[in-house]
Amino acid sequence: MDIGGSTALVTGANRGLGRVLAAELLARGAKTVYAAAREPDTVTVPGVVPVRLDVTDPGQVAAAAERCGDVTLLVNNAGVLTNSPLLGVSGTEPAAREMAVNYFGMLAMCQAFAAPLGRNGGGAIVNILSVASFYTNPATGSYSASKAAAWALTNGVRVELRRQGTLVVGVHCGYIDTDMAAGVTAAKASPEHIAALTLDAVRDGYEEVLADEKARAIKASIPRHLEELYPEVQRAWDSRVTPASG
Repeated sequence: MDIGGSTALVTGANRGLGRVLAAELLARGAKTVYAAAREPDTVTVPGVVPVRLDVTDPGQVAAAAERCGDVTLLVNNAGVLTNSPLLGVSGTEPAAREMAVNYFGMLAMCQAFAAPLGRNGGGAIVNILSVASFYTNPATGSYSASKAAAWALTNGVRVELRRQGTLVVGVHCGYIDTDMAAGVTAAKASPEHIAALTLDAVRDGYEEVLADEKARAIKASIPRHLEELYPEVQRAWDSRVTPASG
């Protein structure tokens, strides 16, 4: 797909990777870039069209699809991380919040824009996923569950939309140097690097982006994940947990 002359909508475009993706789309010649955020006045990229959008609000999703009906490229970037384990929190609210944004919000956007993309020649959908799509870090267990669901969604939507000529791209990466990973001391990829790889994949017609070595290694380990991946996950988790007294 040619980025030049395209009309794109990027969710979560007021900061982090979304902001960089919106700027990179303009740099590559996109005709129009709708930069969606819950508070459009927080969008600061020169040249974009701010759009009010909370992906968990059905009315706002429908309004965005009507207003931005000329879209040829949808980038589902909006996401939330609560840093919650599955059992070490009280109640299901953190998991519900992550699922609402990371899975149901993405699904709602795909549903709303499938028909406009078809009318506009097929175009492309980009879903920003994670290495957490492939494995569960217990410290962020509910986030991993939401990203695994989003990966399953991406694979299913791709099949449903292939006939209308819509490219569906899943982007998997480890930590990105944004506010979401501000407290992380591990190696991080720059958002500029991830944005460039993502738009290169759209341009070249690739359906999956393994954007860093961590993503490639973890994806490769999936057939042997219980033997090769989770023992180290277990050791890391056990080193953080204080044994119960008794």
